[in-house]
Amino acid sequence: MAMYQGGYSNFAAKRAARHGRTKKYKESIETKKENINKNTNTKNDKKNTGTKSKPRHMSHPEVMGYPVARGPDEMTGDSLLIKCLKYIPPETTSSYEYTLRTANKKGKIGDTKYKEGDFLKDSKGNVIKDIDGSSFKMKNKGASDQISEKGEKSIFYVQLPIPQDVNDSNTVTWGDDSMNILQLAGLALAQQAIERPGETFDQAKNLLTGDLVKSFAGIEEDTKSAITAAISGKAIDALGGNISLNSAIGRAEGMALNSNLELLFDSVNLRTFPFTINFSPRTRDESMMVKHIIRAFKSAMAAKKGTEDSGQGGIFLRAPDVFQLRYLHRGKDHPFLNSFKHCALTGMQVNYTGAGTYASYNDGTPVNIKMSLTFKELNPIYHEDYVEFNPNDGNGVGF
Repeated sequence: MAMYQGGYSNFAAKRAARHGRTKKYKESIETKKENINKNTNTKNDKKNTGTKSKPRHMSHPEVMGYPVARGPDEMTGDSLLIKCLKYIPPETTSSYEYTLRTANKKGKIGDTKYKEGDFLKDSKGNVIKDIDGSSFKMKNKGASDQISEKGEKSIFYVQLPIPQDVNDSNTVTWGDDSMNILQLAGLALAQQAIERPGETFDQAKNLLTGDLVKSFAGIEEDTKSAITAAISGKAIDALGGNISLNSAIGRAEGMALNSNLELLFDSVNLRTFPFTINFSPRTRDESMMVKHIIRAFKSAMAAKKGTEDSGQGGIFLRAPDVFQLRYLHRGKDHPFLNSFKHCALTGMQVNYTGAGTYASYNDGTPVNIKMSLTFKELNPIYHEDYVEFNPNDGNGVGF
C-alpha cells in the first residue's frame, strides 16, 4: 500500500507540474540537468588537460576577437594579437668540470693506505674532487626565455583592432660618476693586491697612506701639500672630525680634488606598453564578445590563491598569467612595427562611459566602452636580441 501511495504521489506531482499547480517537479528536473552538465564539463576539462590537477576555469571562449563581423578590408588590415600564457619563473643554473684526485705513488695518509692510482678520500670517505675553475659556466635564463623554450600552450587568444597610439620606447640608464685621484690610486692598488697573491691588501694600503706622496716625482710642491692635506684630513675624519677631503685641501691650499666626473653605464630598463581599445558593440553577439574579452583579461592578470577557500588563501600565491603580443599585417607578423618580449599585464582600466556620458542598450550593454591596458616586458632588451631581425628579410624594426 505504501508503494502504491508513493507511486501515486509521484504521478500526482507530475500531473500537477503539467498543469502549473506546483514548481517542485520542474525545479527538481532543472537541478538534475545542471548536475549532469557540471559533471560532463568537468570530465571534458580533465580530458583536455591530460592531468589530474584542478582544471582551469574559463567562462569565456579560447579564441576571441573584436569586431565579430569583419569585412574584407578588416580581415586583411592590421591588428593586435594578444596570446595568454602560463607564467614560468626564471632559472639560474651552473655547471663545471672536475677531476677525481688520485695518489701519485704508494703511501699512507693517516690510517688509510693507498696504491699509485687509487682515489684519495676525505675524512668522511668521499672521493676528493679537484674543480677546474676555468670550466665554470652559469646559465641565467629569464622568464621570457623559459616560456619561449618550453613552448607553453596558449590559454586564450584575443585579436583586436590596431590601437590608435602605437609607439615603442627604449631606454637605458646612465649615471654620473666621480672618483678623485686618491680613490683611483686606491682602486689600482687594490687590484694589484688581488692580481698578485704575494702582496697583501694591508701592504697596498700602507703604500697609499704612507709612501704615495713620495712616489709623485716631478710634481709641484703645492700639489704635494694638497695631497698631504687630503690624507691628513681623512685621518682626522677617521677620528670623528667629519672633515671632507675638499674641505681640508681648500683650507690648506685653496684647491679641490679633480672629481673626474664621467657618465657611466648603470643598468637596463624594462619597457612599458600602454594600449587603449574602444568598443562599440553593434549586435548582441558583439556585446557578449566584449564582455568575454574584458573578463578574460581581468581574470588572467589576477594572482591565484590555489584554493577555493574563502579569505586570503594559503601561504603562497601563484603568479598571474603572462602575455605574448604581436602586431599582425594580413595575418602575418607586421613587416615594420616593433616586436615584443613576453609581457605581464600590470594595469587595466575599463571606462564604461567612453562617449563622455552613460548610455546603454535595452539589455544594459554600454554604447561605448574604453579599455586601457598597460603591459610591461618580463625581461630587458639586449643587443643580441636584434641578431635575428634583418629588415631586408621582411622583418620589422626589431624590439
